[in-house]
Amino acid sequence: MDYYIVIPIHNEEAFLKSTLDSILQQTLVPKKVILVNDNSTDGTENIIDHYCTVNSLFQKLNTTSSTQHMPGSKVINAFNKGLEVLDDHYDVIVKLDADVILPSNYFKVICSHYKQNKTLGICGGFIYEQNNAGEWILNHPMDNDHVRGAIKAYSKACFKAIGGLKNAMGWDTVDELLARFNNFTIQTDATLKVKHLRPTGKAYNAKAKRLQGKAMYTMRYGFVITSIASMKMAIKNKSVKSFWNNMSGYIQAARNNTSYLVTAEEGKFIKNLRWTNIKRKIKA
Repeated sequence: MDYYIVIPIHNEEAFLKSTLDSILQQTLVPKKVILVNDNSTDGTENIIDHYCTVNSLFQKLNTTSSTQHMPGSKVINAFNKGLEVLDDHYDVIVKLDADVILPSNYFKVICSHYKQNKTLGICGGFIYEQNNAGEWILNHPMDNDHVRGAIKAYSKACFKAIGGLKNAMGWDTVDELLARFNNFTIQTDATLKVKHLRPTGKAYNAKAKRLQGKAMYTMRYGFVITSIASMKMAIKNKSVKSFWNNMSGYIQAARNNTSYLVTAEEGKFIKNLRWTNIKRKIKA
């Protein structure tokens, strides 16, 4: 199977080399890798230039999507710029972060899953992050069938059906909800252990703290489901403040009549799916 990778990159001088080396070491190499240098001000572009010189697999694209490092909008703007330079001759499209180390068999296994399951829409491994003791610890959401945004791989059919990636916070949740709406399945593979070199959110702008609640509003969760999801998140993060930040973000979005990311029909499906999962977990 042929797969393309697009990597949005902003000031990743410390990590980028490790990511690109892990791509070169894949047992099934990609057909193309677009390195989107998004307004980096460190030595990132020098690293990109070196890899583009030594291997024709890599292609550089310079762009400025935003000067603020906000979750969702900046990274997806950069991803979409990279997507524009690609053709349609692929089976799988990958959105990859510039601060991960992939196991050498990563994409061979991912593509094997796509070959075996024709309804598979989104696939990925599991993220591990280093603790203070230097140990690599699993850092995954409570839903084990969720593929983290750092390592998203989409079948072409699924990617087209969901209309690509949404330019907003919550893009890596709404993509899976819309995949299911369009009758695609999601699969994670726990044997694929990906090292995430910088913990999620460490580089984000301080204004981002209420965007999760706003995302829940734009995905038409409704107040009750948003409250439940925010409470779960607060318990997981051991932070009461995160609950209030989420709810404040939701309420502010409602007051501002913020545009939805999904249609009313898609929203109804999403809400029913969320309630089904909540009831299933309560029974378990």
